[in-house]
Amino acid sequence: MALQCTPDIAIDEAELEETFVRASGPGGQNVNKLSTAVQLRFDARRSAALSNAVAVRLMRLAGKRLTLDGIIIISAQRFRTQDRNRADARERLAELVAEAAVPPTPRRATRPTLASKKRRLDEKSKRSTTKRLRGSSAD
Repeated sequence: MALQCTPDIAIDEAELEETFVRASGPGGQNVNKLSTAVQLRFDARRSAALSNAVAVRLMRLAGKRLTLDGIIIISAQRFRTQDRNRADARERLAELVAEAAVPPTPRRATRPTLASKKRRLDEKSKRSTTKRLRGSSAD
């Protein structure tokens, strides 16, 4: 079974590595006994499921969750059970990949209109006049 991020991108289970660690926070005695927090590791740089452009955008979006080796680490400890934390980590990875899959819209250079140029110059001359009149008169 694969982790479906977008209709086109599905990450194979073999590419995901999960480790379970002890969580902090609520949970009473369970926090001390059970390893419910999940650390999900995904090697974005070497993933066969991602194109090069998507992988680069994903690594940029990952921020501090990215290691120097290009591995994204997502920690989930919001819930008290292992299953829910596991699902939460996978969902967050899928959202991150889906966000990286959307290519940025290119900027189209535009020129200012004649009216906007005229407004800018009128405003400059008004400001200049205001500042000139502020000065002390030569008496």
